[in-house]
Amino acid sequence: QVQLVESGGGLVQAGDSLRLSCAASGRTFSSYTMGWFRQAPGKEREFVAGISRSGGLTYYADSVKGRFTISRNNAKNTVDLQMNSLKPEDTAVYYCAAEYSVDVSRASGPYDYWGQGTQVTVSS
Repeated sequence: QVQLVESGGGLVQAGDSLRLSCAASGRTFSSYTMGWFRQAPGKEREFVAGISRSGGLTYYADSVKGRFTISRNNAKNTVDLQMNSLKPEDTAVYYCAAEYSVDVSRASGPYDYWGQGTQVTVSS
């Protein structure tokens, strides 16, 4: 069982930066690939970024590539999402997710555990 708690959301202006953090419980955090997803009102949940168990491999949606950076600290059981050059279209609820797998999935279905989400609002 893994519990995930996101933090760091808020209201910012376009061009600003924000750092989201996800804290995981349990002693097997390094056995899980981790992902960040987001869901805007009226839209489906979409993949934002993912990271392998060791942190050596990272994956990004085209819409955030070059602006967002995912990282993890297995000693602290945390995974972060650094978001730079934010745009109004980045406005959404952001979710942290864990999958007991070797490969990082861009689909939400395979993920085993989800956080409660944190709101990010970017004003123009």
